[in-house]
Amino acid sequence: MPSHDARILRGAAIPTAVAGVVAMAASFAAAGGKGLLGALLATVVVIAFFGIGQTVLDRLGRNNPQMLMPIAMLVYTTQILVIGVLLAVAKRLTFFDHKVFGFSLLGLVIVWTGFQVRGWLKAKTFYVEPDGKPKSGRQP
Repeated sequence: MPSHDARILRGAAIPTAVAGVVAMAASFAAAGGKGLLGALLATVVVIAFFGIGQTVLDRLGRNNPQMLMPIAMLVYTTQILVIGVLLAVAKRLTFFDHKVFGFSLLGLVIVWTGFQVRGWLKAKTFYVEPDGKPKSGRQP
């Protein structure tokens, strides 16, 4: 994984983990142990799903840069659909607070997405070669 992609991944994962700890503390105070477990599961789900998605996007985009935008849309849509299924399944489970899970999940997805956008904006990834020469060494 290129260093700027790793930086973007860290830049989204660390604030999400911090927000997850805050969500766990608030959930424990509000709903007890079941709330803590719900916020913990939400934190793990968001960091795992969106971290895996970023890694997949990096690998597929590196091999086929022309398809980067369709791949990104497919990865993000798949993540949101899977999270929707998890929310539907979580509604029926009783070993954790499903409302805390849902609200924590929503908040952490917003935190992840916001910091990922911030990372992309600060990465300053070139989409044109700065010296004007093609990578193959041939002149146009």
